Amino acid sequence: MAKSKTTPKFECTECGWQTVKWVGRCPECQAWGSVEEKGQVTARTTAARSAAAPAKTIADVDSSVAEFRATGIGELDRVLGGGLVPGAVILMAGEPGVGKSTLLLQAASAVARTHPEQPVLYLTGEESAAQVKKRAERIDSLADKLYLAAESDLGQALAQIEEVAPQLTIMDSVQTLSSAEVDGAAGGVTQIREVTAAMIEAAKRRNMTTILVGHVTKDGNIAGPRMLEHLVDVVCQFEGDRHSRLRLLRAVKNRYGPTDDVGCFDLGEDGLTSLSDPSGLFVSAMTERVPGTCITITLEGRRPLTAEVQALVAESQASQPRRAVSGLDSPRVSMLLAVLQRRAKLTALMKSEAYVATVGGVKITEPAADLSIALAVASAALEKPLPNRFLAFGEVGLAGEVRPVSGLQRRLQEAARLGFTHAIVPKNTTDNAVPEGMTVREVGSLPEALALLFKD
Repeated sequence: MAKSKTTPKFECTECGWQTVKWVGRCPECQAWGSVEEKGQVTARTTAARSAAAPAKTIADVDSSVAEFRATGIGELDRVLGGGLVPGAVILMAGEPGVGKSTLLLQAASAVARTHPEQPVLYLTGEESAAQVKKRAERIDSLADKLYLAAESDLGQALAQIEEVAPQLTIMDSVQTLSSAEVDGAAGGVTQIREVTAAMIEAAKRRNMTTILVGHVTKDGNIAGPRMLEHLVDVVCQFEGDRHSRLRLLRAVKNRYGPTDDVGCFDLGEDGLTSLSDPSGLFVSAMTERVPGTCITITLEGRRPLTAEVQALVAESQASQPRRAVSGLDSPRVSMLLAVLQRRAKLTALMKSEAYVATVGGVKITEPAADLSIALAVASAALEKPLPNRFLAFGEVGLAGEVRPVSGLQRRLQEAARLGFTHAIVPKNTTDNAVPEGMTVREVGSLPEALALLFKD
Protein backbone atom coordinates (compact mmCIF):
# COMPACT_ATOMS: atom_id res chain seq x y z
CA MET A 1 0.00 0.00 0.00
CA ALA A 2 1.18 3.55 -0.68
CA LYS A 3 2.26 5.46 2.42
CA SER A 4 0.29 8.60 3.28
CA LYS A 5 2.33 11.79 3.43
CA THR A 6 2.13 13.71 6.75
CA THR A 7 1.93 17.53 6.55
CA PRO A 8 4.33 19.38 8.87
CA LYS A 9 2.43 21.30 11.54
CA PHE A 10 5.33 23.00 13.37
CA GLU A 11 8.00 25.38 12.07
CA CYS A 12 11.15 26.99 13.51
CA THR A 13 10.86 30.77 13.59
CA GLU A 14 14.65 31.11 13.28
CA CYS A 15 15.56 28.95 10.27
CA GLY A 16 12.24 27.66 8.89
CA TRP A 17 12.81 23.97 9.70
CA GLN A 18 9.52 22.02 9.75
CA THR A 19 8.36 18.96 11.65
CA VAL A 20 5.17 17.05 12.40
CA LYS A 21 5.54 17.28 16.19
CA TRP A 22 6.69 19.92 18.63
CA VAL A 23 10.27 19.85 19.97
CA GLY A 24 11.91 22.18 22.48
CA ARG A 25 15.09 22.68 20.46
CA CYS A 26 15.43 23.02 16.71
CA PRO A 27 17.85 20.34 15.43
CA GLU A 28 18.78 22.52 12.43
CA CYS A 29 19.87 25.82 14.07
CA GLN A 30 20.07 24.58 17.71
CA ALA A 31 17.77 27.39 18.94
CA TRP A 32 15.69 26.78 22.07
CA GLY A 33 11.96 27.56 22.12
CA SER A 34 11.81 28.59 18.47
CA VAL A 35 9.54 25.79 17.17
CA GLU A 36 5.93 26.97 16.97
CA GLU A 37 2.74 25.68 15.45
CA LYS A 38 1.99 26.85 11.93
CA GLY A 39 -1.18 28.88 11.44
CA GLN A 40 -3.91 27.97 8.97
CA VAL A 41 -3.57 30.13 5.87
CA THR A 42 -7.03 30.59 4.35
CA ALA A 43 -6.58 33.69 2.20
CA ARG A 44 -3.94 35.61 0.30
CA THR A 45 -3.29 39.33 0.45
CA THR A 46 -4.59 41.09 -2.64
CA ALA A 47 -3.24 44.28 -4.14
CA ALA A 48 -4.83 47.57 -3.10
CA ARG A 49 -6.78 49.59 -5.65
CA SER A 50 -4.28 52.44 -5.46
CA ALA A 51 -0.96 53.04 -3.70
CA ALA A 52 -1.10 55.34 -0.67
CA ALA A 53 2.27 56.89 -1.56
CA PRO A 54 3.05 56.72 -5.30
CA ALA A 55 6.58 55.72 -6.22
CA LYS A 56 9.02 58.49 -7.18
CA THR A 57 12.12 58.49 -9.29
CA ILE A 58 15.27 58.26 -7.19
CA ALA A 59 16.25 61.79 -8.23
CA ASP A 60 13.00 63.21 -6.79
CA VAL A 61 13.37 61.57 -3.37
CA ASP A 62 14.19 64.09 -0.62
CA SER A 63 17.22 62.75 1.24
CA SER A 64 17.54 65.71 3.62
CA VAL A 65 15.14 64.07 6.09
CA ALA A 66 17.68 61.26 6.63
CA GLU A 67 20.70 63.40 7.50
CA PHE A 68 22.79 62.67 10.59
CA ARG A 69 22.08 64.60 13.77
CA ALA A 70 24.97 64.71 16.22
CA THR A 71 24.27 63.46 19.73
CA GLY A 72 26.97 65.52 21.40
CA ILE A 73 28.93 62.39 22.44
CA GLY A 74 31.86 62.18 20.05
CA GLU A 75 32.68 58.48 20.39
CA LEU A 76 29.03 57.48 19.95
CA ASP A 77 28.75 59.60 16.81
CA ARG A 78 31.96 58.03 15.49
CA VAL A 79 30.56 54.50 15.75
CA LEU A 80 27.14 55.43 14.32
CA GLY A 81 28.79 57.07 11.31
CA GLY A 82 28.05 60.70 12.19
CA GLY A 83 25.10 60.68 14.59
CA LEU A 84 21.46 59.65 14.74
CA VAL A 85 19.39 59.26 11.57
CA PRO A 86 15.66 60.16 11.82
CA GLY A 87 13.56 57.03 11.48
CA ALA A 88 16.43 54.68 12.28
CA VAL A 89 16.06 51.82 14.77
CA ILE A 90 19.21 51.01 16.76
CA LEU A 91 19.75 47.92 18.88
CA MET A 92 22.23 48.35 21.76
CA ALA A 93 23.36 45.08 23.36
CA GLY A 94 25.82 44.27 26.12
CA GLU A 95 26.41 42.33 29.30
CA PRO A 96 24.67 43.33 32.55
CA GLY A 97 26.41 46.18 34.35
CA VAL A 98 28.60 47.20 31.45
CA GLY A 99 27.02 50.67 31.24
CA LYS A 100 24.39 50.53 28.47
CA SER A 101 21.75 52.44 30.42
CA THR A 102 24.28 55.03 31.58
CA LEU A 103 25.50 55.68 28.04
CA LEU A 104 21.98 56.00 26.62
CA LEU A 105 20.83 58.25 29.46
CA GLN A 106 23.77 60.56 28.77
CA ALA A 107 22.99 60.45 25.05
CA ALA A 108 19.31 61.24 25.68
CA SER A 109 20.26 64.24 27.83
CA ALA A 110 22.81 65.45 25.26
CA VAL A 111 20.28 65.23 22.40
CA ALA A 112 17.63 67.04 24.47
CA ARG A 113 20.09 69.86 25.16
CA THR A 114 21.51 70.05 21.63
CA HIS A 115 18.13 69.90 19.85
CA PRO A 116 15.60 71.44 22.27
CA GLU A 117 12.96 71.94 19.58
CA GLN A 118 11.70 68.36 20.08
CA PRO A 119 11.55 66.28 23.28
CA VAL A 120 13.33 63.00 24.04
CA LEU A 121 11.48 60.06 25.61
CA TYR A 122 13.19 57.48 27.83
CA LEU A 123 11.03 54.41 28.48
CA THR A 124 12.29 52.09 31.19
CA GLY A 125 10.92 48.65 31.94
CA GLU A 126 13.60 47.60 34.42
CA GLU A 127 13.62 50.58 36.81
CA SER A 128 11.21 53.16 38.10
CA ALA A 129 11.30 56.75 36.89
CA ALA A 130 12.65 57.84 40.29
CA GLN A 131 15.58 55.44 40.03
CA VAL A 132 16.45 56.71 36.56
CA LYS A 133 16.31 60.30 37.80
CA LYS A 134 18.67 59.47 40.66
CA ARG A 135 21.22 58.13 38.17
CA ALA A 136 20.69 61.15 35.91
CA GLU A 137 21.44 63.48 38.82
CA ARG A 138 24.61 61.56 39.63
CA ILE A 139 25.97 61.76 36.08
CA ASP A 140 24.65 65.30 35.44
CA SER A 141 22.20 64.26 32.71
CA LEU A 142 19.12 66.30 33.59
CA ALA A 143 17.47 68.17 30.73
CA ASP A 144 14.22 70.13 30.37
CA LYS A 145 13.07 68.24 27.28
CA LEU A 146 13.91 64.76 28.59
CA TYR A 147 10.79 62.78 29.53
CA LEU A 148 10.81 59.60 31.65
CA ALA A 149 8.18 56.86 31.83
CA ALA A 150 8.24 53.43 33.45
CA GLU A 151 6.27 51.13 31.14
CA SER A 152 6.25 47.38 30.61
CA ASP A 153 3.14 47.21 28.40
CA LEU A 154 3.58 47.78 24.68
CA GLY A 155 0.23 49.54 24.27
CA GLN A 156 1.03 52.03 27.05
CA ALA A 157 4.49 52.63 25.60
CA LEU A 158 3.02 53.43 22.18
CA ALA A 159 0.53 55.78 23.86
CA GLN A 160 3.40 57.62 25.55
CA ILE A 161 5.06 58.06 22.17
CA GLU A 162 1.87 59.50 20.68
CA GLU A 163 1.48 62.01 23.53
CA VAL A 164 5.11 63.19 23.79
CA ALA A 165 5.89 63.07 20.02
CA PRO A 166 9.66 62.71 20.61
CA GLN A 167 12.54 63.01 18.17
CA LEU A 168 14.34 60.19 20.01
CA THR A 169 12.87 57.27 21.97
CA ILE A 170 14.95 54.91 24.11
CA MET A 171 13.41 51.61 25.25
CA ASP A 172 15.29 49.96 28.13
CA SER A 173 14.89 47.12 27.47
CA VAL A 174 13.08 45.32 24.67
CA GLN A 175 13.01 42.07 26.69
CA THR A 176 10.91 43.70 29.45
CA LEU A 177 8.18 45.02 27.13
CA SER A 178 5.20 42.79 26.35
CA SER A 179 1.92 43.00 24.46
CA ALA A 180 -1.40 41.89 25.97
CA GLU A 181 -2.61 40.85 22.51
CA VAL A 182 0.12 38.23 22.03
CA ASP A 183 0.57 35.03 24.00
CA GLY A 184 3.78 34.33 25.86
CA ALA A 185 5.82 35.90 28.63
CA ALA A 186 7.92 39.02 28.25
CA GLY A 187 11.27 38.21 26.69
CA GLY A 188 9.95 35.27 24.69
CA VAL A 189 10.44 34.91 20.96
CA THR A 190 6.85 35.84 20.09
CA GLN A 191 6.78 38.86 22.41
CA ILE A 192 10.13 40.23 21.22
CA ARG A 193 9.06 39.88 17.60
CA GLU A 194 5.79 41.75 18.25
CA VAL A 195 7.44 44.50 20.32
CA THR A 196 10.18 45.07 17.77
CA ALA A 197 7.75 45.18 14.85
CA ALA A 198 5.53 47.71 16.66
CA MET A 199 8.44 49.97 17.61
CA ILE A 200 9.85 49.85 14.08
CA GLU A 201 6.46 50.75 12.61
CA ALA A 202 6.15 53.72 14.99
CA ALA A 203 9.70 54.87 14.22
CA LYS A 204 9.24 54.78 10.44
CA ARG A 205 5.78 56.37 10.54
CA ARG A 206 6.82 59.25 12.81
CA ASN A 207 10.36 59.60 11.39
CA MET A 208 11.60 59.10 14.95
CA THR A 209 14.96 57.65 15.97
CA THR A 210 14.50 54.65 18.27
CA ILE A 211 17.12 52.91 20.40
CA LEU A 212 16.27 49.47 21.80
CA VAL A 213 18.38 48.01 24.61
CA GLY A 214 18.87 44.25 24.26
CA HIS A 215 20.07 41.64 26.72
CA VAL A 216 22.71 39.05 25.85
CA THR A 217 22.93 35.34 26.61
CA LYS A 218 25.75 33.66 28.52
CA ASP A 219 27.49 33.06 25.16
CA GLY A 220 27.51 36.79 24.42
CA ASN A 221 24.83 36.63 21.70
CA ILE A 222 21.82 38.95 21.64
CA ALA A 223 18.87 37.29 23.40
CA GLY A 224 15.79 36.60 21.32
CA PRO A 225 15.28 35.57 17.69
CA ARG A 226 18.00 36.20 15.16
CA MET A 227 15.39 38.05 13.13
CA LEU A 228 15.66 40.89 15.66
CA GLU A 229 19.08 41.86 14.29
CA HIS A 230 17.80 41.72 10.70
CA LEU A 231 14.84 44.03 11.38
CA VAL A 232 16.76 46.91 12.95
CA ASP A 233 19.01 49.33 11.06
CA VAL A 234 21.99 49.41 13.42
CA VAL A 235 23.30 46.80 15.88
CA CYS A 236 25.85 47.98 18.47
CA GLN A 237 27.77 45.92 21.00
CA PHE A 238 28.91 47.56 24.23
CA GLU A 239 31.85 45.68 25.71
CA GLY A 240 34.03 45.97 28.78
CA ASP A 241 35.61 44.14 31.67
CA ARG A 242 34.05 44.68 35.10
CA HIS A 243 37.51 45.08 36.62
CA SER A 244 38.53 47.75 34.09
CA ARG A 245 37.22 51.25 33.46
CA LEU A 246 37.59 50.95 29.70
CA ARG A 247 34.44 50.42 27.63
CA LEU A 248 34.37 49.74 23.87
CA LEU A 249 31.41 50.38 21.54
CA ARG A 250 31.32 48.55 18.22
CA ALA A 251 28.84 48.62 15.33
CA VAL A 252 28.16 45.04 14.24
CA LYS A 253 25.66 46.20 11.61
CA ASN A 254 25.16 49.72 10.28
CA ARG A 255 23.05 50.68 7.28
CA TYR A 256 24.18 54.30 7.46
CA GLY A 257 27.92 54.06 8.12
CA PRO A 258 30.98 51.83 8.52
CA THR A 259 31.19 48.83 10.82
CA ASP A 260 34.98 48.82 11.26
CA ASP A 261 35.23 51.62 13.83
CA VAL A 262 35.25 51.50 17.61
CA GLY A 263 34.36 54.04 20.30
CA CYS A 264 36.30 54.19 23.58
CA PHE A 265 34.82 55.33 26.90
CA ASP A 266 36.11 55.68 30.44
CA LEU A 267 33.58 54.56 33.06
CA GLY A 268 33.80 56.56 36.28
CA GLU A 269 31.58 57.71 39.12
CA ASP A 270 30.29 60.59 36.99
CA GLY A 271 29.31 58.37 34.06
CA LEU A 272 31.02 57.63 30.78
CA THR A 273 33.64 59.94 29.30
CA SER A 274 34.67 59.80 25.64
CA LEU A 275 38.32 58.90 25.05
CA SER A 276 39.59 60.37 21.82
CA ASP A 277 43.15 59.14 22.57
CA PRO A 278 43.00 56.06 24.83
CA SER A 279 46.51 54.78 24.07
CA GLY A 280 47.88 55.92 27.42
CA LEU A 281 45.58 53.51 29.29
CA PHE A 282 47.36 50.46 27.88
CA VAL A 283 50.98 51.48 28.51
CA SER A 284 52.67 51.39 31.91
CA ALA A 285 54.00 54.61 33.41
CA MET A 286 57.43 53.16 34.22
CA THR A 287 60.36 55.12 32.79
CA GLU A 288 63.06 52.60 33.70
CA ARG A 289 63.86 49.91 31.14
CA VAL A 290 62.75 46.53 32.47
CA PRO A 291 63.28 43.14 30.78
CA GLY A 292 60.13 41.49 29.50
CA THR A 293 58.16 44.50 28.18
CA CYS A 294 57.40 45.31 24.56
CA ILE A 295 55.06 47.84 22.93
CA THR A 296 52.83 47.05 19.97
CA ILE A 297 50.05 48.80 18.06
CA THR A 298 46.79 46.98 17.43
CA LEU A 299 43.94 47.93 15.11
CA GLU A 300 40.44 48.06 16.58
CA GLY A 301 38.55 48.42 13.33
CA ARG A 302 40.28 51.35 11.66
CA ARG A 303 41.55 52.79 14.92
CA PRO A 304 45.18 52.18 16.00
CA LEU A 305 45.66 51.63 19.74
CA THR A 306 48.97 51.34 21.57
CA ALA A 307 49.27 48.36 23.91
CA GLU A 308 52.04 46.96 26.09
CA VAL A 309 52.81 43.27 26.54
CA GLN A 310 54.64 42.18 29.69
CA ALA A 311 56.29 38.80 30.26
CA LEU A 312 57.95 37.16 33.24
CA VAL A 313 60.05 33.99 33.00
CA ALA A 314 61.09 32.20 36.20
CA GLU A 315 62.77 28.91 36.96
CA SER A 316 60.50 26.05 38.01
CA GLN A 317 61.13 22.83 39.90
CA ALA A 318 57.88 21.26 38.69
CA SER A 319 57.82 18.67 35.94
CA GLN A 320 55.24 20.75 34.08
CA PRO A 321 56.08 24.47 34.39
CA ARG A 322 53.13 26.79 34.77
CA ARG A 323 51.86 28.99 31.92
CA ALA A 324 49.59 31.93 32.82
CA VAL A 325 48.10 34.36 30.29
CA SER A 326 45.95 37.49 30.82
CA GLY A 327 44.49 39.65 28.07
CA LEU A 328 45.87 37.43 25.27
CA ASP A 329 44.84 34.25 23.49
CA SER A 330 46.30 31.45 25.63
CA PRO A 331 46.70 28.84 22.82
CA ARG A 332 48.48 31.41 20.66
CA VAL A 333 50.90 32.33 23.45
CA SER A 334 51.66 28.62 23.95
CA MET A 335 52.38 28.33 20.24
CA LEU A 336 54.78 31.29 20.39
CA LEU A 337 56.60 29.74 23.36
CA ALA A 338 57.07 26.55 21.33
CA VAL A 339 58.38 28.56 18.36
CA LEU A 340 60.88 30.33 20.62
CA GLN A 341 62.10 27.00 21.97
CA ARG A 342 62.57 25.24 18.62
CA ARG A 343 63.27 28.01 16.10
CA ALA A 344 65.06 30.57 18.31
CA LYS A 345 66.87 27.92 20.43
CA LEU A 346 65.62 29.33 23.75
CA THR A 347 65.62 25.88 25.36
CA ALA A 348 65.52 27.37 28.87
CA LEU A 349 61.79 28.00 28.37
CA MET A 350 61.13 24.26 28.56
CA LYS A 351 61.86 24.21 32.32
CA SER A 352 60.68 27.74 33.17
CA GLU A 353 57.38 29.22 34.21
CA ALA A 354 56.04 31.87 31.84
CA TYR A 355 53.58 34.64 32.70
CA VAL A 356 52.35 36.89 29.87
CA ALA A 357 49.84 39.73 30.29
CA THR A 358 48.72 43.06 28.86
CA VAL A 359 48.62 46.41 30.65
CA GLY A 360 45.36 48.16 31.50
CA GLY A 361 43.07 45.16 31.00
CA VAL A 362 43.06 45.44 27.20
CA LYS A 363 42.39 42.23 25.25
CA ILE A 364 44.55 41.58 22.18
CA THR A 365 43.32 38.97 19.70
CA GLU A 366 44.84 39.95 16.36
CA PRO A 367 47.92 38.03 15.11
CA ALA A 368 49.85 41.29 14.54
CA ALA A 369 50.85 41.22 18.22
CA ASP A 370 52.72 37.90 17.85
CA LEU A 371 56.14 39.50 17.33
CA SER A 372 55.81 41.78 20.36
CA ILE A 373 54.74 38.83 22.55
CA ALA A 374 57.70 36.75 21.40
CA LEU A 375 60.16 39.62 21.94
CA ALA A 376 58.78 40.30 25.42
CA VAL A 377 59.20 36.63 26.39
CA ALA A 378 62.72 36.50 24.90
CA SER A 379 63.66 39.70 26.73
CA ALA A 380 62.45 38.23 30.01
CA ALA A 381 64.23 34.91 29.42
CA LEU A 382 67.53 36.60 28.54
CA GLU A 383 67.08 39.27 31.25
CA LYS A 384 67.88 42.01 28.76
CA PRO A 385 65.55 44.99 28.24
CA LEU A 386 64.43 46.19 24.84
CA PRO A 387 65.49 49.64 23.58
CA ASN A 388 63.68 52.83 24.55
CA ARG A 389 60.97 54.17 22.24
CA PHE A 390 60.80 50.77 20.55
CA LEU A 391 57.83 48.77 19.26
CA ALA A 392 57.19 45.75 17.06
CA PHE A 393 54.33 44.12 15.21
CA GLY A 394 54.03 41.16 12.90
CA GLU A 395 52.47 37.70 12.70
CA VAL A 396 54.74 34.77 13.61
CA GLY A 397 54.27 31.39 11.93
CA LEU A 398 55.19 27.92 13.14
CA ALA A 399 58.30 27.97 10.95
CA GLY A 400 59.48 31.11 12.73
CA GLU A 401 58.73 33.40 9.79
CA VAL A 402 57.36 36.91 10.34
CA ARG A 403 54.35 37.54 8.10
CA PRO A 404 52.95 40.91 6.90
CA VAL A 405 50.04 42.57 8.71
CA SER A 406 47.33 44.93 7.54
CA GLY A 407 47.25 48.68 8.22
CA LEU A 408 51.02 49.05 8.50
CA GLN A 409 51.02 52.72 7.52
CA ARG A 410 48.36 53.62 10.12
CA ARG A 411 50.32 51.77 12.80
CA LEU A 412 53.59 53.55 11.98
CA GLN A 413 51.91 56.97 11.81
CA GLU A 414 50.38 56.39 15.25
CA ALA A 415 53.78 55.30 16.57
CA ALA A 416 55.46 58.42 15.21
CA ARG A 417 52.73 60.62 16.71
CA LEU A 418 53.34 59.11 20.14
CA GLY A 419 57.09 59.64 19.91
CA PHE A 420 58.41 56.16 19.09
CA THR A 421 61.65 56.18 17.11
CA HIS A 422 62.47 52.51 16.44
CA ALA A 423 60.33 49.68 15.10
CA ILE A 424 60.70 46.14 13.77
CA VAL A 425 58.19 45.15 11.10
CA PRO A 426 57.74 42.29 8.60
CA LYS A 427 59.87 42.31 5.46
CA ASN A 428 58.77 44.03 2.23
CA THR A 429 55.95 46.05 3.85
CA THR A 430 57.37 49.57 4.40
CA ASP A 431 57.32 50.98 0.85
CA ASN A 432 56.76 54.75 1.24
CA ALA A 433 55.24 54.15 4.67
CA VAL A 434 58.04 55.16 7.06
CA PRO A 435 57.24 58.42 8.90
CA GLU A 436 59.92 61.04 9.31
CA GLY A 437 62.07 60.58 12.40
CA MET A 438 61.54 56.82 12.70
CA THR A 439 64.03 54.01 12.11
CA VAL A 440 62.26 50.91 10.83
CA ARG A 441 64.00 47.57 10.42
CA GLU A 442 62.45 44.77 8.38
CA VAL A 443 62.83 41.13 9.41
CA GLY A 444 61.79 37.93 7.74
CA SER A 445 62.00 35.59 10.73
CA LEU A 446 61.90 35.57 14.50
CA PRO A 447 65.59 34.56 14.90
CA GLU A 448 66.55 37.52 12.69
CA ALA A 449 64.59 39.89 14.95
CA LEU A 450 66.27 38.44 18.04
CA ALA A 451 69.68 38.81 16.42
CA LEU A 452 69.04 42.53 15.83
CA LEU A 453 68.03 43.17 19.44
CA PHE A 454 70.33 40.75 21.25
CA LYS A 455 73.46 40.56 19.12
CA ASP A 456 75.37 38.28 21.50
